[in-house]
Amino acid sequence: MWTIPNIITLLRVVLIPVFVTIYFLDWKWAHEAGAFVFWLAAITDWFDGYLARKLKQSSAFGAFLDPVADKLIVAAALLMITHTYATLWITVPAIVLLMREIFVSALREWMSEQGASDAVKVSFLGKAKTMAQMLALIGLLSGLEVFMGVTIYWVTLGYILLWFAAALSLWSMMAYAVAGYRALKDA
Repeated sequence: MWTIPNIITLLRVVLIPVFVTIYFLDWKWAHEAGAFVFWLAAITDWFDGYLARKLKQSSAFGAFLDPVADKLIVAAALLMITHTYATLWITVPAIVLLMREIFVSALREWMSEQGASDAVKVSFLGKAKTMAQMLALIGLLSGLEVFMGVTIYWVTLGYILLWFAAALSLWSMMAYAVAGYRALKDA
């Protein structure tokens, strides 16, 4: 249970209240610092999976905790940006992303109980959604359009990527639903 990948995953969970607290501090660079902590947590998601494979330290606990940690920090970030921006242009894709996460998690659990978990394993489409979502959240959390006098359009890019991630979410949700239906129909 106490493998290096699992400790890194637990660190991601511990970073959630740190990230939220920093983001809402009353100082000039709070949003940027909060976005940095979120970025750090997002990097640990890739890093723990890489180490689990490389060190051959995959475990049932890690397989459970990793997606839970991801969903917790993403849900926190989505709630925070809907609060910060208070616009339908953020709220609608945030709701789509949260709905997809709940739907796919429930579908995976149900398919696992049916002995057909392979039908709804992580796909490239889901990974692409996650990448777009994480980049969108970093940009939107940072609030940066200009950094050190250079126009970088992080927020604008964040809006675009959030909608792209929402579209990929709907697409991947439907793909998982169809795969789950086919696996159960064939069984």
